[in-house]
Amino acid sequence: MVEETCNTTNKPKVKTTHKPKYVYLWTVLDVQRWFRRRCELYYPSYHQQFLNHEITGRALLRFNNDHLLRLGITNKEHREAIWEEILKLKLKNDIMDIRDLQRSNMNMVYDYAIA
Repeated sequence: MVEETCNTTNKPKVKTTHKPKYVYLWTVLDVQRWFRRRCELYYPSYHQQFLNHEITGRALLRFNNDHLLRLGITNKEHREAIWEEILKLKLKNDIMDIRDLQRSNMNMVYDYAIA
């Protein structure tokens, strides 16, 4: 006789939305993942430079066009395209920071109103 076991539970599935990781907390591997997704045309040519210099999210947020040149990205078109993606990332990060500030200010106003 064969017993059938079924591990189903009737717990409702809760959709959890997780907040994206702050860029300044990114590891070298997180930066590699971002670079592969956002700069896929240039990833094969330049990912090793990012790895060799251990570029983290914190370092990436401090980048400017000269940093890319010092990394060895000498092709101006490639550098500009990568720089554009870095600027978009910086903007997205700044927007997240502003929203966090607004939320914390709203909580402080709410807490003050209750007290």
